[in-house]
Amino acid sequence: MIEKIKELEKISSILNPSFEERDRLLKKIIDYSSDFINKTPSDPAYYFPQGDQIPYNSNFNIEDKIDIDEALLEFKNKIEKSGINGASGLHLGYIPGSTLYHSALADFLSALTNRYASVYFASPGAVKLENSIIQWMASLIGYNKEAKGVLTSGGSLANLTAIITAREAFNLKSKDFSKVVVYFTSQAHHSIEKALRIAGMNECVKHYVCMDINFRMRTDCLQKAIDRDKLIGLIPWLVVSAAGATDTGSVDPLNDIAEIAMKNKIWNHVDGAYGAFFILTEKGKKLFNGIDKSDSIVIDPHKGLFIPFGTGALIVKNGIKLFNANSYNASYMQDALNNNLELSPADLSPELSRHFRGLRIWLPLKLNGIFPFSAALQEKLLLAEYAFEELNKIPGIVLGPKPDLSILSFRYVPQYGNADEYNKNLLEEIHKDGRVFLSSTILNGNFTLRMAILSYKTHLKEINLAIDVIKEKVLMLNKM
Repeated sequence: MIEKIKELEKISSILNPSFEERDRLLKKIIDYSSDFINKTPSDPAYYFPQGDQIPYNSNFNIEDKIDIDEALLEFKNKIEKSGINGASGLHLGYIPGSTLYHSALADFLSALTNRYASVYFASPGAVKLENSIIQWMASLIGYNKEAKGVLTSGGSLANLTAIITAREAFNLKSKDFSKVVVYFTSQAHHSIEKALRIAGMNECVKHYVCMDINFRMRTDCLQKAIDRDKLIGLIPWLVVSAAGATDTGSVDPLNDIAEIAMKNKIWNHVDGAYGAFFILTEKGKKLFNGIDKSDSIVIDPHKGLFIPFGTGALIVKNGIKLFNANSYNASYMQDALNNNLELSPADLSPELSRHFRGLRIWLPLKLNGIFPFSAALQEKLLLAEYAFEELNKIPGIVLGPKPDLSILSFRYVPQYGNADEYNKNLLEEIHKDGRVFLSSTILNGNFTLRMAILSYKTHLKEINLAIDVIKEKVLMLNKM
């Protein structure tokens, strides 16, 4: 047995490379990374699928050993050169993610040191850091020190955790679900309905509140819906409003909604995954008046703070309710129970094993300070206004609402033919071109294009190019 152990040790030691091998691998990665960053401005924003010849259509070989050069080449051909280029400042579709270099360095440290950031006992410093980040974000919203929260993989998990917390805070049982009512608009992110289903509450009453012409919730409709539901024996439970809807960027009247929620004793949840960090701007502070009166909020650093994907957050004003809904004990975790100093993320979320997400937020903030982030957000607001004005100059373009934040919608209405088909073709031509990436949605039953401006790499030059591409493709289609 001893000889076999030694033999296996020798084989497996390759997993712990020597200094020389580490140095060689690191140099290859750094060289690749530098080349990637340097050429990003000239790379396509979207790699349009071109059929079976696409390298990334082939399967990956998982087990066969290859050298780092071959591995990086495969990564480049099959991963980097496929789909949306998330590092591009011309990624203007969906909600752009960003590629902060400082966060990449933090992720390297996080993976290398492999701190277990879920339980205070295992890594007090990591947990303290993440809790400090949550407290900082809570203070931005206007919550007091009773607020608690957790860094999540994104808005979907954060919304799910919020709904579970609200369910437990109201002590709802399965027998109640068919009578409880959720109020939101058709602009609510689909993760809300998905979370209700996952939480076992798909049979609850989903009340779609009417909106104004700018896709904001109408509070008169909300109050009437609540009054009507009470009369027929239903239980108003949860209202979900948007601090920046994903489709349109619209901001609901948060203060008025909060007053209605408090008066009717309804849990008031704000989905600020996309927009809440605009509170770092003067315009955002005014738009978000009353956000501090909410019971919970989702806010995604991987959107408004430009952190890489996989970094969301949920904050609950009364933190003990978040703890009561998520904490659990297991015998093999008994060593971790003797702690009264900090709440552990594992007690505030469905996750137990999780990435140390806090470092990728902390390092960029510490190395740069908060002012470049607030300046970048202010720039995005102005760029959205500028793009709105420039698109309005193109004959045939019909604009959606003037942007509350940094998302705008538009469509081209041709003199003849089907407008929806025209806009589908317009978007396809933009994607084929690849220089700019835009996405689409359905608004008022119409196929509509979206421009979402939120990458820290998106500046005036990128927006002017996007406008030029749109003009060019419209002219091309009109000649066909």
